[in-house]
Amino acid sequence: MLPLSSSPDHHHHHHHALKKQPKQLACSDHLHHPHHPAVSSISCLIVSVLLLQSLLLLFYHHLPFSLSHHGHHLSPSSSPSNTTAAADDQCPFGSIFIYDLPSAFNVDLANDCHNLNPWNSRCHSLSNHGFGPSANAALSGTLPAELSRLWYWTDQFSSELIFHRRILRHRCRTLDAASATAFYIPFYAGLAVGRYLWADHQGSVADRDRDCDQMLRWIRGHSDQFNRSRGWDHFMTMGRITWDFRRSKENEWGSRCIYSHGMENVTRLLIERNPWDYFDIGVPYPTGFHPERDADVIRWQDFVRSRKRKTLFCFAGASRGVIKNDFRGTLLSQCRDGLGACRVVDCAGNRCANGTSEVLETFLDSRFCLQPRGDSFTRRSIFDCMVAGAIPVFFWRRTAYLQYEWFLPGEPESYSVFIHRDRVKNGTSIKEVLEGYSDEKVKAMREKVIEHIPRLVYANPDMGLDGIRDAFNIAIDGVLKRMIKHKEMGYRFD
Repeated sequence: MLPLSSSPDHHHHHHHALKKQPKQLACSDHLHHPHHPAVSSISCLIVSVLLLQSLLLLFYHHLPFSLSHHGHHLSPSSSPSNTTAAADDQCPFGSIFIYDLPSAFNVDLANDCHNLNPWNSRCHSLSNHGFGPSANAALSGTLPAELSRLWYWTDQFSSELIFHRRILRHRCRTLDAASATAFYIPFYAGLAVGRYLWADHQGSVADRDRDCDQMLRWIRGHSDQFNRSRGWDHFMTMGRITWDFRRSKENEWGSRCIYSHGMENVTRLLIERNPWDYFDIGVPYPTGFHPERDADVIRWQDFVRSRKRKTLFCFAGASRGVIKNDFRGTLLSQCRDGLGACRVVDCAGNRCANGTSEVLETFLDSRFCLQPRGDSFTRRSIFDCMVAGAIPVFFWRRTAYLQYEWFLPGEPESYSVFIHRDRVKNGTSIKEVLEGYSDEKVKAMREKVIEHIPRLVYANPDMGLDGIRDAFNIAIDGVLKRMIKHKEMGYRFD
């Protein structure tokens, strides 16, 4: 069990330890020693230094929560520059208070990276603050040097680490809970349940629910504000799709975290949301591009804008042979029959799990990219494709249009193509549909995609970019606006 509260035995031991401390020395007695004044002065100085060190150690141990991941995962400073948030002109939507959760709910989970997956270690994929290993060397033949250094092999399930790192240093963070507009719960729910999802390591129902249940018990026991608002002004990042946390029956997939008592009103940032749950917010899957400055974003936009795209459309994926009438298989057939108009990247197994140079190069060389649903309604490839400046082609409206409203243009036809899957199954040629778009229309759609690239990526530095707002900024501002609305509503629906 987690040490959610101090035990009486601990306080008893600490009381007796204090009684064993020696009597504090008085420097004034030594300064006036009649026989050895120099020695006495030195002794006094030593005592003073020791006392100062003790005070510094005491102060250090009472600093707010900080992260350290074997020296390679997360290591931002946990304290903002001030104990209160920045001025109102920098934080027009209010401030954020971050709970100092026990490390078992976040850092310890990430530190246990060797045991998060039954097949292989996730330590590399969670390195570099969740960005993963550098892709600089692998992409040096595809991208200019000033751009390849900004790319990483980023895991699609790393958003909990990425958001936590950024929010710890957010300019609108406050250490004063009473002044906060929103309260962030830094629980790595995706890492917690991910250990127990697979057949080779299928945990019991209790295993899958334990961490979330204990986190909620801790919050209810330590936060008056949570109890007052019933979670309406609280939010968290859940680094997997919403369905991994929505088990309604004992023998079903995932945990029941979202259905747990206490989670009903908590706003949840997820890479795939339930479109019919108000408290689910869809945020972009992490891609491999993590700019460090505004100039990096502009340089990348110029690069993809000027790219000569030789292929009409492409598909990066693999068929699902075990699924009857697999739609991906239909797309692969049309692509291979496209007489050179389509390029395929075979992603069988885990070949494309965190991106490859072949996938990026394919998207960069194509006008359009086919985006069927993945194992769920969404897939990370949507964002890999758009960051590369290609126009996505959707076959389910829930793949993007009902998912990422804060981040994508409000007019779907301005940046994407929609072909209902039933038309494709009934013989509609994707090639002919896409050939029907004029060069001028394609250019306008691509420009809309490129314009929105900053809203789809997560910047590298702790403090974010200079003036450009990335996906993290969009998400946090959206949450703060929502919390203001919740308070005005009296923390309830009318």
